[in-house]
Amino acid sequence: MSGATDLRTGEVAAAIRAHRLVVILRRIEPRERLLALADEIVDAGARILEVTFDAPSAAGDLAALREHLAARALPGESSESARILVGAGTLVRADQLDPAVHAGADFGVAPVLDPAMVARAIDAGLPFVPAGLTPTELASAWAAGATFVKLFPASVVGPAMVREVRGPLREIELIPTGGLDATNAAEFLEAGAVAVGIGGAFLRATPEERRAIIGSIAGDGR
Repeated sequence: MSGATDLRTGEVAAAIRAHRLVVILRRIEPRERLLALADEIVDAGARILEVTFDAPSAAGDLAALREHLAARALPGESSESARILVGAGTLVRADQLDPAVHAGADFGVAPVLDPAMVARAIDAGLPFVPAGLTPTELASAWAAGATFVKLFPASVVGPAMVREVRGPLREIELIPTGGLDATNAAEFLEAGAVAVGIGGAFLRATPEERRAIIGSIAGDGR
């Protein structure tokens, strides 16, 4: 488990803990729209993005997005705090891992738990976030070496699930995702989540609303 421990204590995991928000970009087409939307999201203050791998162009989109964001200058921020992470999401098959890694993904996220995929990600040095919903699934994901565990779909169980699970399973760091928005994201964090994942609700928001969401989530950690 030394590889898993290294990923849990690494720079990517630290950045996710610091910024506390993963913005999910699902099937944003064409690529020009993806890049423009990413600029808007970064301008609002987000620093952790996730491109879902449920479209044929996903690997190319992730690589293009990384290159595009690397060219951005973020005035007033140090090089480390200004780094924007781009992960690969919706990884449901082991054969998606290599394209994600080759595209430059900073981390991987899955909506399910496949211990073999977690092991392959660890071997590749890729921080990996598999999903679970029940205490048994969450504990199994953590035991498999997950960097974090995605509580999914989080809106089905609510913030109370995080609070209750963290009693006996305090070592498991959860990222609730699925059905989160400005009205409940902060509640999941207050319950003990390490970060939250928000997709459509964040993308549909106005620039002012996005800044408000990030302000309520990240606070001084931004």
